[in-house]
Amino acid sequence: MNRILVVFVVTAALMLFIFDSADWYAANAALPRYCEKPEETVVIVHEILTSPSPSEGKEKRPYIVAAKLIFLVPQLEGEQLDDYLYRLRRKISEVCGVIF
Repeated sequence: MNRILVVFVVTAALMLFIFDSADWYAANAALPRYCEKPEETVVIVHEILTSPSPSEGKEKRPYIVAAKLIFLVPQLEGEQLDDYLYRLRRKISEVCGVIF
């Protein structure tokens, strides 16, 4: 029984460390990449979420970059699109120190 408890505690501590590290990376390394053109990125995120083929006939790189942002700041369950885009703008503003 003690072995199971030790394995559980070690596994739980490792998982907490991994999740905390992922949050730190998102806030300090990944999100600041979006500070260069924040409004353009939010417009592309809106297009990705609403259009069936958002990058058709356009350069794909900005769409790939914006899709990573959707992964870093996911839409909450039941959250309206406008509310999500507002929350996304707020998050970028916090990280970048800009208001747009």
